[in-house]
Amino acid sequence: MKPRLKEHYRKSVVPALHKEFGYRNVMAVPKLAKITINMGVGEATQNPKIMDAAVNELGLISGQRPVVTKARKSVSAFKLRSGMSIGCMVTLRGDRMYEFLDRLVSVALARVRDFRGVSTKSFDGRGNFTLGIKDQLIFPEIDYNKVDKIKGMNICITTTAGTDAEGLSLLKHLGMPFAGGR
Repeated sequence: MKPRLKEHYRKSVVPALHKEFGYRNVMAVPKLAKITINMGVGEATQNPKIMDAAVNELGLISGQRPVVTKARKSVSAFKLRSGMSIGCMVTLRGDRMYEFLDRLVSVALARVRDFRGVSTKSFDGRGNFTLGIKDQLIFPEIDYNKVDKIKGMNICITTTAGTDAEGLSLLKHLGMPFAGGR
């Protein structure tokens, strides 16, 4: 079974972007390349059990086993040694990527209190979009009673778009709720 957002992209987004930007070839139409979810857990230096909870929660949210990231340098001000676990991350591609984006747009962002849309200023100049989330409880997969500490995450949506205007248009057509005009 194909993800519903992937079918929507193929049937309506590609023709709309093709017409909007006047590409000569259908293969030049921007598409999603990958989605990277990063959860930094700085408190894991004092309490390693927080890292286990973060890995489990990120695995539930993404549907894929996360990779634990380690510190590269020692920083004495943060009581951090080289090689200590300080976060976890997941890179989603293919069907899992479309499923996650569909759940993020239609379910998770709708559960944010006083939500007025995501900022259009979070593009990097090459059509990639980064979104910061303050707590993991907006995802329905997380059980509120089992959460011991609220942890935020960064979600980076990488596209094949060359400019921010193309990336913005792609994400708007995919249903990303952006705040007022740019």
